[in-house]
Amino acid sequence: MRIESNFALASQYDYSYNAPRMKAAYFVGTARKDLAHFPEAARRGAGHELFMVQVGRNPSDFKPMPDVGAGAYEIRVRNEAGAFRVIYVAKFDDAVYILHAFRKKTRETAKADIDLAARRYKLIAEEL
Repeated sequence: MRIESNFALASQYDYSYNAPRMKAAYFVGTARKDLAHFPEAARRGAGHELFMVQVGRNPSDFKPMPDVGAGAYEIRVRNEAGAFRVIYVAKFDDAVYILHAFRKKTRETAKADIDLAARRYKLIAEEL
């Protein structure tokens, strides 16, 4: 986005100092509702981490989820209320797709959670 200015020197910085554009966030299936059911601290933490993804940065604690699909990652949020996860994909140019959000109850991510995220990944891949 170019900003019009009356200052002649302002134009020399238009392309060198602008931050990248923020990606839109799209929730697939019940992911938004599931995230809304997180305790407030976990919800805020997950929201901050998703914002970081939207602006092109890495979350503070994440791991790849190749069983879900290429470019899928899991954000890990832990606090006094427990462990929470958000699975997303951000490999597309203009959007971050939030595939699944859930409370983690076991050491390993449950197969049902991985399968659900993989089904939702396939849905967005078919639409794009």
